[in-house]
Amino acid sequence: MRSSVVFLLVMAVGCTSQPATRGGNAGSDTATAGADVARWEQLAGRVEIVRDDWGIPHVFGKSDADAVFGMIYAQAEDDFNRIEVNYLNSMGRLAEAEGEAEIWRDLRMKLFIDPVAIQAQFKASPAWLQTLCTAWADGLNYYLHMHPETKPRVLARFEPWMALTFSEGSIGGDIEDVSLKDLEAFYGAPVTGAPVATADVSPAQAERFAPANEPTGSNGIAIAPQNTANKHALLLINPHTSFFFREEAQMVSEEGLNAYGAATWGQFFIYQGFNAHAGWMHTSSGADVIDEYAETVAKKGDGWVYRSAGAEQPVTATKVTIAYKGAAGIATRDFTVFRTQHGPVVRQADGKWISVALMQEPVKALTQSWTRTKAKNLAEFRATMELHTNSSNNTVFADGEGNIAYFHANRVPKRNPKFDWSKPVDGSDSATTYRGVHALDESPNMINPATGWIQNTNNWPYSVSGSASP
Repeated sequence: MRSSVVFLLVMAVGCTSQPATRGGNAGSDTATAGADVARWEQLAGRVEIVRDDWGIPHVFGKSDADAVFGMIYAQAEDDFNRIEVNYLNSMGRLAEAEGEAEIWRDLRMKLFIDPVAIQAQFKASPAWLQTLCTAWADGLNYYLHMHPETKPRVLARFEPWMALTFSEGSIGGDIEDVSLKDLEAFYGAPVTGAPVATADVSPAQAERFAPANEPTGSNGIAIAPQNTANKHALLLINPHTSFFFREEAQMVSEEGLNAYGAATWGQFFIYQGFNAHAGWMHTSSGADVIDEYAETVAKKGDGWVYRSAGAEQPVTATKVTIAYKGAAGIATRDFTVFRTQHGPVVRQADGKWISVALMQEPVKALTQSWTRTKAKNLAEFRATMELHTNSSNNTVFADGEGNIAYFHANRVPKRNPKFDWSKPVDGSDSATTYRGVHALDESPNMINPATGWIQNTNNWPYSVSGSASP
């Protein structure tokens, strides 16, 4: 297939291919219903997995759901453990595998990811998305059925709604900006409302940009036809992750899907890559997309209240149970967590409770992540950006029509400029109330710059295109 845009993905790419074996013998898991096995086998019959000389899976299916089924099956063949760990983390269940040390990480996730709420959102999601999520769960469950030698640490069966708990795919999502140290200081002792010691730097600075085991950030370069020898656009896709952080794969279906690139373990969409007409590259954004509110709280009766627009509002208190692997098996620890209208309370500072507001739109996020893989040109890709859920990334884009583009962090809240939003703002002041997010045209994007090139290395957009930069 010829395309009028050339993509360079800086990862291993093979040239010849050979059919893949599905591997393993059918398991004898008596807990697996016969109807499920029959459905899985029917799905498998519609899917072909071809691995090239480097072992990269190229998955072909009749429908998009078939491609999802085969792609996640191939991922599980390559590294089921990484898939399971990613979902243990996304669902706040990592301590069930790793032990008590991960309780605070799990609590942080459960402040934002409520399985009951996620299941309700799944049931209300579009039918096509439910079909893809079901195919995702079927592919993983079929892998476990076919490979009884694989022993899951916790997740012996996957459910379709689980796909919504991990929907964006970046190195560190917004939730990771919440400091675990401060979370433990707040919820690890009786809550009194009295000041406690806090870190000297913001959680975003403390965690996101701290030295990490994984390389962080990426590079993206787009060159317009005016600057290329063959007069077609060029796109450099250069993820800065370790070799095993993402799976390289191709997904093809008879419903118009033909995407190649990198997929974060356990996700069923190509996160950074290209199709026959367009390509997209994400870089880590330093844009401030999270708001913190300093809440004025007081004890009242058996609960707490906070000030809002001159009135008292009850603090919502809910019970969260964290299961963890103990010396004698699975144990549990209960927490009472607090929320205001702005979001969950995550720490204290200067005698105030600090609540956090961040992007929590799993259905929209998964929709955006999937639909951009089928965008044929700039107009269609821009339409996916209108969902405003790619919050922690910048995006570099090119298409076969010769367009190149840079899109800045996709979900930046509108804020009253009289406040310093780099710090917690007064939650009792109605002027700090959420106003929605900035429109695409209000962001410092760059579409087809006069210089004919775009480069981004996780930095601000103000040098993205030389003299044509915003």
